[in-house]
Amino acid sequence: MQKGNGATLILQSVLVLSFVLNNSSEWSVQAQSLPPAKYDGFVYKSRPVHSDTIMVEAFFDPVCPDSRDAWPSLKQALEHYSPRVSLVVHLLPLPYHNNAFATSRALHIVNMLNSSSTFHLLEWFFKHQERFYNAPTFNMSRASVVKEIVKFAAEGVGNSYLSALESGFTNRKTDLLTRVSFKYSTARGVSGTPTFYVNGFVLPDAGSPLDYIGWRKVIDPLVSTKASKMDDLVPLFG
Repeated sequence: MQKGNGATLILQSVLVLSFVLNNSSEWSVQAQSLPPAKYDGFVYKSRPVHSDTIMVEAFFDPVCPDSRDAWPSLKQALEHYSPRVSLVVHLLPLPYHNNAFATSRALHIVNMLNSSSTFHLLEWFFKHQERFYNAPTFNMSRASVVKEIVKFAAEGVGNSYLSALESGFTNRKTDLLTRVSFKYSTARGVSGTPTFYVNGFVLPDAGSPLDYIGWRKVIDPLVSTKASKMDDLVPLFG
């Protein structure tokens, strides 16, 4: 979600703090061990990361319109630079999106079942995310919303996942994984989506989509720098 002016930043900070405080008692009862057993995030196409890899980290909310709008151009850039650029997506379920946590949890469940289906489900959420905006689900109970998310996710990745998705929402591990994603994002100073880091440095205009030309402007100089360094080494080893 786009940040805008200083007042919006303050509002986002208050909302995140409210989310943490409202859930602090439950977290104290169900506290997970940090750091987690594995690095947070979903690796796009399981591309290996090497010392020369340009690493992009994207912080998305499955029901955030700006996250949805940011994905096609990022995906296009990844295909253009493959295999020199790798992507890790971190989920930040924003507290003012009522169904962000449950949809994020569904992604963690599917990722545990079959990591090759994770980004398919993310795109499925992006394509139909209006179904899980605040207004359409305002009069639904939490249990009813979860039931709809389970059914919807199974439609996206295959009905064979239906029972596993249902049981996944009663599995404490998937709840904790989703909480770790939220905590990891806030620990990195992220309070809005989409937010992008490249090689560990945050890009400007966080909270707004970056188009394909924008990605080219960011990554082209990095690729050129790596190529130049390799050319400088050729005389030494030639």
